This record gives sequence, structure tokens and C-alpha cells, in this order.
Amino acid sequence: KELEAVPGVTFGFKYPVQMRFNELMTGARQDVVCKIFGENLDTLAHYAKKLGEISNGVEGSSSLYVEAVTGMPQIVVQYNRASIAQFGLNITDLNKVLNTAFAGQSSGLVFEDEKRFDLVVRLSGEQRKNLQDVQNLLIPTPDGMQIPLYQVAKVEVQEGPNQIQREDAQRRIVVGFNVRGRDVQSMVKELQQKVEQQIKLPPGYYITYGGAFENLNAATKRLGIAVPVSLILIFLILYFAFNSVKHGLLIYSAIPLSAIGGIFALAVRGMPFSISAGIGFIALFGVAVLNGIVLVAEFNRLKTEGSNDLRDIVIKGTKVRLRPVLMTAFVASLGFLPMALSNGEGAEVQRPLATVVIGGLLIATFLTLFVLPILYMLFEKGISLKKSPAVLGILCVTAFLFSTNAEAQLVPPKRQTPITLQAALDTAIANNLSLRSEKLQAEYLEKLKGSGWDIPSTNVSGDYGKINSAFNDNRFSISQSIKFPVVYARQAALLNEEWKSGVLNAAMKEKQLKQQVTQVYYDLIYLQQAQRILQHTDSIFITFMQNAELRFNTGATNILEKTTAETQRGQINLQLKELQYDYSILQLRFKLLLNTRTDFLPSSNTLRLTLPTVTNEMDIHQLPYLQKLRQQEQIGLAKYKVEKSKLLPDLFASYNNMTIKGFGADEQFYSGSTRFQSVQVGLGIPLFFGSRKSNIHASKINWQLSRNNYALALQTTNSEYEQAAEQYNKSLETVTYYENSANKNAEIILSTANLQFQNGDINYLEWVLLTNNAISIQSQYIEAVKNLNQSIIKLNSFTSN
Repeated sequence: KELEAVPGVTFGFKYPVQMRFNELMTGARQDVVCKIFGENLDTLAHYAKKLGEISNGVEGSSSLYVEAVTGMPQIVVQYNRASIAQFGLNITDLNKVLNTAFAGQSSGLVFEDEKRFDLVVRLSGEQRKNLQDVQNLLIPTPDGMQIPLYQVAKVEVQEGPNQIQREDAQRRIVVGFNVRGRDVQSMVKELQQKVEQQIKLPPGYYITYGGAFENLNAATKRLGIAVPVSLILIFLILYFAFNSVKHGLLIYSAIPLSAIGGIFALAVRGMPFSISAGIGFIALFGVAVLNGIVLVAEFNRLKTEGSNDLRDIVIKGTKVRLRPVLMTAFVASLGFLPMALSNGEGAEVQRPLATVVIGGLLIATFLTLFVLPILYMLFEKGISLKKSPAVLGILCVTAFLFSTNAEAQLVPPKRQTPITLQAALDTAIANNLSLRSEKLQAEYLEKLKGSGWDIPSTNVSGDYGKINSAFNDNRFSISQSIKFPVVYARQAALLNEEWKSGVLNAAMKEKQLKQQVTQVYYDLIYLQQAQRILQHTDSIFITFMQNAELRFNTGATNILEKTTAETQRGQINLQLKELQYDYSILQLRFKLLLNTRTDFLPSSNTLRLTLPTVTNEMDIHQLPYLQKLRQQEQIGLAKYKVEKSKLLPDLFASYNNMTIKGFGADEQFYSGSTRFQSVQVGLGIPLFFGSRKSNIHASKINWQLSRNNYALALQTTNSEYEQAAEQYNKSLETVTYYENSANKNAEIILSTANLQFQNGDINYLEWVLLTNNAISIQSQYIEAVKNLNQSIIKLNSFTSN
């Protein structure tokens, strides 16, 4: 904070060793260094500023540093050649005078014995400090006059280049920042994506990314060689130790098991993969195989002694070597524990390495005690893959761990869980975050109800000294000031009304949530019904397309019938795909309302929603929305009363107790043992109440405004209710028509058209028109039911349903 007041200073916070390493690697002290290469300094500064703004928008960046290449003040002299010619001067003479005055010129030699020095002439220091000194520099003219420099030249201060940095024979500018709470690689990748989208560099300009990111890439390439080499060396050592490829592979199984633990430990602690973590994996692999060596060596020893029962060998060997196996793991884990909990210098290197080793050893030890004996029995029995599902399962797990395409191949299809409408409503009410926020707001307002009686603090004071006379007296007093009690009562009433408003907000939010869940629920059913119709239609046109293709191949018809069949089938297939996208989008909204990750689907196939019995019109007045507006009216009235009560006087009372040493009015001497008491009461009368009157008038207008809003909302709601009822009657009449006649006619059209087409009574064009007409009737029916459901949901919004 103090350094911000120093102009031209940039600063950051780093460990000293880390800062020096960054500077040695990239020439900058930041974790990530972006270098822009180009020719023009102004262009470099422009794009460096834009790159800095983008870097600040990337999550995890801090301590942004943009290298300054401009800002150096310079005195620039621009000659006016016309004025110079007017005075009979030339540029050479002016340059010589300027150079002599401010830089100095040799005017002779000075000899001291054998030493020789140039005698330099220039202006004294007091006469070359300011811009005016340059402007007022006197220039001799050929006619003997002297004129100031500003008459023949323009002299001003301009900002010039501050520094010009080059790298690889090119000009460059640096933008750097530190990384906090995020791994460097993902952060640089995000930055590169944003730069590609937002910055278009001119030809000849390009950006490189270095710093810790450059070190990470270099170290990753080295690890790409070191890790395979270490794994190969571990296997070779195992082979030479047991003279068996089978036993070497058996012990080698500890490596993927330990890798599981290392990855799990990094995920639990929220650490990204880093170079130190990679080194930790190398160390982990070497220690992890020790457990396998201990167990397999003991199994082989028991087998050499004559034991043939593999199950007995495994149980005895594991029992005997349990303590050495645990000691191997726990000694290494406890040794790395201080590094895992380190917070000092070097902790960012120590923690990932120790976390990988500890987590990997704990998981590998636990799994090795169970998995390795089973694998030993399977390897010794020589069970083939076809006869052993256990071996096949283990190999599948191993393939999953080491296959790069495992995620794409083994991702199971989404399973959808059926759910009823009531269960969906209960889940949404229990889990929805927006509703939960409204309920918490209501609880917050309820807790504030007790803050209405905010009585000021009681003042307790004491005095000692020459209060009344030359003697030292003492005095203490207790005083209390309060507003008129009516003010506190009305403040409490206002808070109570605000709490009621919060409760109504929660009720209104709950009702809206129920409507939204119901709407989405029946929209999902609608899409399912539409999908069934399209699938049925698709099957019809598949048959038609196959028959048309057969007739075309036999020469019974022309290309037009075959093309029509393919076109109809393609359109239906496209509609099915669009329907699937709509269903996925609607299901995402359903999951958001229920605040769950489970993919639910409606358990009911009934598309039509039943309208509950609607009570009288008075139910409209009980709507949470109207109740909230009425409550706003009550809040406005309570605020108006609070403002009016603040015109009442404040109350004040105090009690004093003191000594008065000396002779009193009755000619008696009073010592410090005699104390005198007094009581004081008072009123605080608001004489300057102009601003208070303004608040009262404003609160009264606000109260009247809330009353008008309630009346307007009541009128609007009545109108919307009547419109919803008319819309319901319209939709009900349409659905009734389809259910009574249109749907039956559609089935008759489909069956008759198919029969007549097969008998040759109608051609394929007439069949297509009739079929599309019947399918259109079925689609219009479910669309009408959807509109009916929407009108029922709208009507339910005006009732308690």
C-alpha cells in the first residue's frame, strides 16, 4: 500500500529463490511471462496493454506486470528553417551553440608539468536545469545581435522511449503475472484461447509464453523419458531378482495400484499435477514394489519348503509378512508427512511430492495385501483368460487405467430414473436453491424482529479532583437517554411487517416453482408422445421406401416414387433428431429446477392434465403475489407511522452521587464521608424538524403508491383469470373434438389408405398425402393437449393448487 504512492514503481510478492530462478530462465520475475515480438514500440505497447487486460480476466492470475517501453521525458528542439534563414544563421552554428552550452566543447588545452588536459566550456549548472534555460539560450547572429533559441526553434518536452529490449535480434515487450490457486498449464491454455479470439496481431508480430509454463513443458518432456526408463529399470531389476517374467509382472501390478492412490490423494487435497508430483510418482513406484517383493519372496520360500496348497501358502505368507509390509509403507509415509504439511519456503515443491508418496503407499499397501495374493494364485495355477473371468476383469481394469481412449469407450449410457409429479414437486421444494434463498431471507427477517427496541447504551462516568473547591472531591453518575417508547413499538411493528413480507416471498417463490416443475414435467410427456408418433411414422415410411425401391429395381415404377419415399423418411429422421435435442434441453432445465444430477423422466404416460375444482373468485385475493402487494401496503403504513413517531421528544434521566468537602451553607464542615445525591430528567425536543417532515411526506406518498399498486394488481389479476378461463374453454373444446372424432378418423384414414394402396386403387402420391394428413391430425391432437395443460397450469396459478 505504501509503494503505490511511488511513481514508476512495479512490485510483486514471491519467494526469493523462486524469483531468481524465474529471472534466470526468462529475464522476468513472474510465474508466467508472455513476450510479444515485433518492430514498432507503440504497436508493442498497444498489444501488451490488451494482453494485460485479458490476463487479468483469467481466473488465478495476480500481480500483473506490463513492461513499460515509453514514458521517458526528453527535450526536443525542432528548428524553424525560415526563421534561421531570416537571421542569417545555419543549422551547424545552432547545433554547435547547443552542444557547447549543455554538453560542453573543448576550447583549449591546460598543461600541468607533463600532463595535458582539455579545457571544456559549458553553461553553469544553475543555468541548464529547466526547459526555460534551453528556450532562452542566446544565439549570436552574424550582425552581432543575440537572439533566444525559441525564436528560431520550437523547444518542448516530449515522452520518448523508456527502454528498448531485444531478444534473438528482435524487439520485444514483456507481460507477466503470478499464478495463485490454479495450475499453470490450464491457466496458460485458457489464456491462449482468449488471446486467439480477442487479439489479431499484424504480420511480423507474435507471442511466446514462458516462465514457469516454459519450465513445465521442458520438464514434462524430460519426464516423458525419465518415467518410462524408470519403469523399465524397475522391471529389469525384478526380473533379475526372481529370474521370472511371470513374478516380475506379478510384482509390477503394485505400480498401477500405487498410481491410483497418488492420483486420489492429489484430488482430495485439490492439487494439480506438477513436476514435483511427477518426481513423487517415480519415487512411489520404486517404494511400492518393495511390498510385492516381500510377499512374493515369502510365497516362493514356502513353496520351496514343500507346501503345495496355494491357498495355504498365500494365507501363511501374508500373515508372516504383514508386519514388514506395513512397516515398509508407514516408515516411508511418516517420513514424508512433514513435507506434506509444510507451509514454509519450498512448500509448493514439497507438498505435491509428499502427497503422492503418502497417498500412493497407503492405497497400494491396502490393495497389495488383497490383490497380490489373488493374482499369485491365478498365475501359479496358469488359468487361461477364457476360463478365468477374474483374470479378465483384472486385465480390463488395467487397460482402463492405461488406455487413453478408455473414457470414450467405457462411458455407460445415461440411465433415467422414473419420477412422479408429486415426487418431483417434493424434490424441487426440498432442493431448489432459489427457494432456499427466499426461506433463508425470511428467517433472516424473523431474527431482525428483536432489533426494534434498540435502546442506546447506558452512560456511566466518574470525576475526581477540585470539582467544587480547593479540596479533592469525587463524583460518579449514571445516565440513560431513550427515544419516546412509541418509536420503539412502531419500529418493532415495521420489522414484523417486513418479516411477513419475506414469508410471502417464500410462498410466492414456492408456487412459481411448482408451476414451472409441472410445466416441464408435462412438456417432457408431450415430447415422449411426439417421439412415439414420429417413430411409428418412421416405421411406416421405412416399409414404403423398401417397397418403392423394390418396385423401382423391377421397373414397376419410376424414380419419382423412390425419391419421394427417401425424402419423407429423411424429414422424419431429422424431426426425430430435433426432438431428441429438445428433450435433452428440457431435461437439463428439469434437473436445474430439482437441483439434482440424476436424469429423471416422467413415470406417467398420461399427457392430459386434470383441472381441479376451482373455488369461488375470492381465492384470487389469497394469491401470494397479491398478498405480498397488500403486505407492501402494510409496510408502507408502518414506515409512515415510524417517521411520524420520530417527531416525539427523546427522554433523558440521570443519577449523580458526589462529595462536597468544606463548609456548607449551614456553617458545618463536611468531609469525604458525606455524600450528596441528585437526579436529573430532561426532554430532547426536535425544534428543527424540516427534514423529518419531508421524510414523513415521502413515506406517506410511498404508502399511497403501494395501495395503488395493490389495486392495479388486483384488477390485472381478475382480467388475467378471465382470459385464462376463456383459453381453457377454447383448448378443452379443441381437445374434445379430437378425442371424439378426429383421432378415430385419422386411424380410419391410415388403415384405408394402406389397404387401397396395396390393392392399387390409389397411387403413391395419394397414399403419401393421406398418410401425412392422418399423422398431422395425431400431432395436432397432442399439441392441443399441450395447450390445454398450459391453460390448466395458468388457472391453477390463481388458486391454491
